[in-house]
Amino acid sequence: MKKLLLVDDEQRMLDLLGLYLEPHGFQCDKALSGPEALSLMETTHYDLVLLDIMMKGMDGYETCRHIRKMTDIPVIMITAKDQKHDIIHGLNVGADDYITKPFDEDIMLARIGAQLRRGNEQNVVVYNHLIWNPDTYQLFHYNEEINVTPKEFQLIGYLMKRPNYVYKRDHLLELIWGAESDTESRTIDSHVRNLREKIRLTGFPIDDHLKTVWGIGYKWVN
Repeated sequence: MKKLLLVDDEQRMLDLLGLYLEPHGFQCDKALSGPEALSLMETTHYDLVLLDIMMKGMDGYETCRHIRKMTDIPVIMITAKDQKHDIIHGLNVGADDYITKPFDEDIMLARIGAQLRRGNEQNVVVYNHLIWNPDTYQLFHYNEEINVTPKEFQLIGYLMKRPNYVYKRDHLLELIWGAESDTESRTIDSHVRNLREKIRLTGFPIDDHLKTVWGIGYKWVN
């Protein structure tokens, strides 16, 4: 199930978008402001963001700029502003598509589908012949598949997708096991240890890239 983040400062619009999208199999989280959206994205992985422009305080343009510092997932702006320069400005700050209000439900669904397909193609991460493929849930070094567990696969994916970003152990636990899990932080250490051993056997210099940040967590160094 694809997870979407809906961002609009009008609760009515958030409810309407959820009413359109959830029957089509999307899981939707909702944020009433840019800062709330960014806070949610710190702890939750989303496949796509639907972002209103005309919001009080931090508008959609500024929110999109901050999102682009965090992730390259698709962002579709939804707004009543349909002037050419507004569309260009939205695309220039990092939006992938633009839908004007009032919007047609079928067109919106088609555009979301197109961005998700494109996003899947771009989500494959390759570094020095180490290939992380979320579509097939496989990890390769050259043509050799590395047999990792689903949790190990998610863990290495989070790290590889955000090089030099330091993930705290508790953050990784929440991302992979969920906020309600009672799993202990040392579980992350054992998963990292297993990953290092498995990847090292293929000849990839994992110790040069998967680094421990002592007392905090882990990061991937390119």
